[in-house]
Amino acid sequence: MKKVRIIHLIAIATCFVASACGASGDSSGGTVKEHQNTSAKITMQEAAEQQDGMLDATLDAIKPEVHWTHGATTTGTCDVTRRRVVMTIVSEERRGNLLGVVQRSWEQRGYTIKSVNKSRKFPAIFAETKDGFGISVSVGGDGQFTFSADSPCVKHSDVAEPTTSPNGPDYKYPIPRPNVRSDFWSSDKPIAASSPSAS
Repeated sequence: MKKVRIIHLIAIATCFVASACGASGDSSGGTVKEHQNTSAKITMQEAAEQQDGMLDATLDAIKPEVHWTHGATTTGTCDVTRRRVVMTIVSEERRGNLLGVVQRSWEQRGYTIKSVNKSRKFPAIFAETKDGFGISVSVGGDGQFTFSADSPCVKHSDVAEPTTSPNGPDYKYPIPRPNVRSDFWSSDKPIAASSPSAS
């Protein structure tokens, strides 16, 4: 009788532990199982196309427009990263304004701002979509802006090159430093409150 009762208690405990494990959550508030199921519904190619759309929308939000070229596409076993590199010369006086435009556009699209690097020389902003895609902007040497979009783990597949055409030369590696002057973004004058990208 005691043996039967002990076996019964072990079964209850095992069931409880299994239930707890199945309900473990991730940082986005959903369960790990839910997140995996969501990611497994698309392929790496489909994820790359979604990332292209994210980058298109980000660059479209910048007024006046900046010239850009495709950066390298990199893939892992189940993830993909797309990149765009800005060829417009953005003066030190205008970099903060451009970063502000980008951050506001992401917030308006419902992205969560995960972190902001406020470095004067190499600032960066990192954000995430509701379905686990990451997007970031970082400022590198000579004030060059680079946008990156990262996918969560998805179904493995081949990944084609982006189909969106850049609005200038499509450089291959190595990509040169910014070489396109803009009356607005390259200016070292303070931005007036009425400027198109100052609000």
